[in-house]
Amino acid sequence: MKLTDLSPLERWVEFEKQIFEKSGLSANVFDAGGVRISDFCKWPNELCPAVKATDKGQAFICSVAQMNLANRAQKKGRTVVDECDAGIMKMVVPIIVQNQFIGSVGACGLLLDNGEVDYFLVAKITEIEEDEVLHLAEGMSSISSENAFEIGREIENRIANVVNDYCKSGNVCCDKAFAC
Repeated sequence: MKLTDLSPLERWVEFEKQIFEKSGLSANVFDAGGVRISDFCKWPNELCPAVKATDKGQAFICSVAQMNLANRAQKKGRTVVDECDAGIMKMVVPIIVQNQFIGSVGACGLLLDNGEVDYFLVAKITEIEEDEVLHLAEGMSSISSENAFEIGREIENRIANVVNDYCKSGNVCCDKAFAC
Protein backbone atom coordinates (compact mmCIF):
# COMPACT_ATOMS: atom_id res chain seq x y z
CA MET A 1 0.00 0.00 0.00
CA LYS A 2 1.15 3.51 -0.84
CA LEU A 3 0.18 6.80 0.75
CA THR A 4 -1.59 7.85 -2.44
CA ASP A 5 -3.77 4.73 -2.16
CA LEU A 6 -4.92 6.10 1.17
CA SER A 7 -5.50 9.66 -0.01
CA PRO A 8 -4.70 11.69 -3.17
CA LEU A 9 -1.42 13.60 -3.27
CA GLU A 10 -3.31 16.91 -3.27
CA ARG A 11 -4.87 16.09 0.11
CA TRP A 12 -1.47 15.19 1.59
CA VAL A 13 -0.07 18.53 0.34
CA GLU A 14 -3.02 20.37 1.88
CA PHE A 15 -2.33 18.49 5.13
CA GLU A 16 1.31 19.64 5.06
CA LYS A 17 0.20 23.24 4.50
CA GLN A 18 -2.30 23.08 7.36
CA ILE A 19 0.33 21.78 9.78
CA PHE A 20 2.63 24.67 8.88
CA GLU A 21 -0.15 27.26 9.15
CA LYS A 22 -1.33 25.95 12.53
CA SER A 23 2.01 25.21 14.19
CA GLY A 24 4.72 27.09 12.32
CA LEU A 25 6.56 23.78 11.80
CA SER A 26 7.92 22.75 8.44
CA ALA A 27 5.88 19.65 7.60
CA ASN A 28 6.30 16.90 5.04
CA VAL A 29 4.72 13.54 4.37
CA PHE A 30 7.23 10.75 3.74
CA ASP A 31 6.72 7.32 2.20
CA ALA A 32 7.89 4.15 3.98
CA GLY A 33 11.35 4.58 2.45
CA GLY A 34 11.72 8.09 3.90
CA VAL A 35 11.18 9.96 0.61
CA ARG A 36 9.04 13.10 0.61
CA ILE A 37 5.94 12.64 -1.51
CA SER A 38 5.50 16.33 -2.38
CA ASP A 39 7.63 19.36 -3.07
CA PHE A 40 5.74 21.58 -0.61
CA CYS A 41 8.22 23.48 1.52
CA LYS A 42 7.79 26.29 4.05
CA TRP A 43 10.51 27.10 6.56
CA PRO A 44 10.00 28.46 10.08
CA ASN A 45 13.57 29.76 10.25
CA GLU A 46 16.51 30.72 8.05
CA LEU A 47 18.94 28.08 9.29
CA CYS A 48 17.13 24.91 8.20
CA PRO A 49 17.03 25.69 4.45
CA ALA A 50 20.72 26.63 4.56
CA VAL A 51 21.58 23.32 6.29
CA LYS A 52 19.40 21.32 3.93
CA ALA A 53 20.93 23.08 0.91
CA THR A 54 24.30 21.48 1.64
CA ASP A 55 24.85 17.85 0.71
CA LYS A 56 26.39 17.06 4.10
CA GLY A 57 23.69 18.94 6.03
CA GLN A 58 20.97 17.05 4.17
CA ALA A 59 22.72 13.68 4.54
CA PHE A 60 24.15 13.92 8.05
CA ILE A 61 21.61 16.11 9.88
CA CYS A 62 18.20 16.18 8.18
CA SER A 63 17.95 12.69 6.66
CA VAL A 64 19.52 10.97 9.65
CA ALA A 65 17.04 12.61 12.04
CA GLN A 66 14.07 11.70 9.82
CA MET A 67 15.20 8.07 9.46
CA ASN A 68 16.00 7.59 13.13
CA LEU A 69 12.81 9.16 14.41
CA ALA A 70 10.70 7.38 11.77
CA ASN A 71 12.14 4.05 12.91
CA ARG A 72 11.37 4.89 16.54
CA ALA A 73 7.85 6.08 15.66
CA GLN A 74 7.22 2.94 13.62
CA LYS A 75 8.31 0.69 16.49
CA LYS A 76 6.29 2.64 19.09
CA GLY A 77 3.30 3.15 16.82
CA ARG A 78 2.98 6.77 17.90
CA THR A 79 4.53 10.22 17.70
CA VAL A 80 8.18 10.71 18.58
CA VAL A 81 9.57 14.15 19.42
CA ASP A 82 13.30 14.80 19.75
CA GLU A 83 16.03 17.06 18.42
CA CYS A 84 18.11 16.62 15.29
CA ASP A 85 21.88 16.84 15.65
CA ALA A 86 21.64 20.57 14.98
CA GLY A 87 19.59 20.93 18.19
CA ILE A 88 16.32 21.69 16.41
CA MET A 89 13.02 19.98 17.26
CA LYS A 90 11.98 17.13 14.99
CA MET A 91 8.68 15.24 15.23
CA VAL A 92 7.66 12.11 13.35
CA VAL A 93 4.15 10.67 13.35
CA PRO A 94 3.84 7.18 11.83
CA ILE A 95 1.18 6.25 9.28
CA ILE A 96 0.21 2.63 9.89
CA VAL A 97 -2.53 0.67 8.12
CA GLN A 98 -3.23 -3.02 8.82
CA ASN A 99 -0.18 -3.03 11.09
CA GLN A 100 1.91 -2.00 8.07
CA PHE A 101 4.06 1.14 8.23
CA ILE A 102 3.36 3.00 5.00
CA GLY A 103 4.89 6.36 5.80
CA SER A 104 5.13 9.21 8.25
CA VAL A 105 4.52 12.88 8.77
CA GLY A 106 7.61 14.80 9.79
CA ALA A 107 7.55 18.29 11.26
CA CYS A 108 10.49 20.39 12.42
CA GLY A 109 12.17 23.76 12.59
CA LEU A 110 11.65 25.21 16.07
CA LEU A 111 13.78 24.98 19.19
CA LEU A 112 12.44 22.51 21.73
CA ASP A 113 11.88 23.90 25.24
CA ASN A 114 14.05 26.95 24.53
CA GLY A 115 16.97 24.72 23.51
CA GLU A 116 19.93 25.94 21.51
CA VAL A 117 21.32 25.27 18.08
CA ASP A 118 24.60 23.37 18.12
CA TYR A 119 26.39 26.07 16.12
CA PHE A 120 29.77 24.33 16.14
CA LEU A 121 28.39 21.01 14.89
CA VAL A 122 26.27 22.65 12.19
CA ALA A 123 29.28 24.65 10.97
CA LYS A 124 31.53 21.59 11.05
CA ILE A 125 29.13 19.35 9.11
CA THR A 126 27.80 21.88 6.59
CA GLU A 127 31.00 23.91 6.16
CA ILE A 128 28.94 27.07 6.69
CA GLU A 129 30.97 29.58 8.72
CA GLU A 130 30.00 29.50 12.41
CA ASP A 131 29.25 33.26 12.38
CA GLU A 132 26.83 32.68 9.49
CA VAL A 133 25.18 29.79 11.40
CA LEU A 134 24.75 32.13 14.39
CA HIS A 135 23.22 34.78 12.13
CA LEU A 136 20.85 32.31 10.42
CA ALA A 137 19.65 30.94 13.79
CA GLU A 138 19.07 34.40 15.25
CA GLY A 139 15.54 34.84 16.57
CA MET A 140 14.56 31.20 16.04
CA SER A 141 11.24 30.46 17.72
CA SER A 142 10.68 27.78 20.36
CA ILE A 143 8.01 25.22 21.11
CA SER A 144 7.41 23.48 24.42
CA SER A 145 7.48 19.69 24.60
CA GLU A 146 3.86 19.83 25.73
CA ASN A 147 2.81 21.81 22.64
CA ALA A 148 4.88 19.59 20.35
CA PHE A 149 3.16 16.46 21.65
CA GLU A 150 -0.23 18.18 21.40
CA ILE A 151 0.47 18.92 17.72
CA GLY A 152 1.58 15.30 17.33
CA ARG A 153 -1.74 14.09 18.77
CA GLU A 154 -3.62 16.36 16.36
CA ILE A 155 -1.63 14.92 13.44
CA GLU A 156 -2.30 11.38 14.72
CA ASN A 157 -6.05 12.17 14.82
CA ARG A 158 -5.97 13.57 11.29
CA ILE A 159 -4.16 10.46 10.05
CA ALA A 160 -6.70 8.26 11.86
CA ASN A 161 -9.49 10.12 10.03
CA VAL A 162 -7.78 9.55 6.67
CA VAL A 163 -7.38 5.83 7.44
CA ASN A 164 -10.98 5.55 8.67
CA ASP A 165 -12.25 7.26 5.50
CA TYR A 166 -10.24 4.79 3.45
CA CYS A 167 -11.65 1.86 5.42
CA LYS A 168 -15.22 3.12 5.21
CA SER A 169 -14.97 3.37 1.44
CA GLY A 170 -14.97 -0.42 1.22
CA ASN A 171 -11.29 -1.16 1.59
CA VAL A 172 -10.35 -4.01 3.88
CA CYS A 173 -8.13 -2.56 6.58
CA CYS A 174 -9.36 -3.74 9.96
CA ASP A 175 -6.80 -3.84 12.74
CA LYS A 176 -6.69 -3.06 16.42
CA ALA A 177 -6.78 0.71 15.89
CA PHE A 178 -9.37 1.05 13.14
CA ALA A 179 -12.73 -0.58 12.58
CA CYS A 180 -14.12 -1.09 9.09
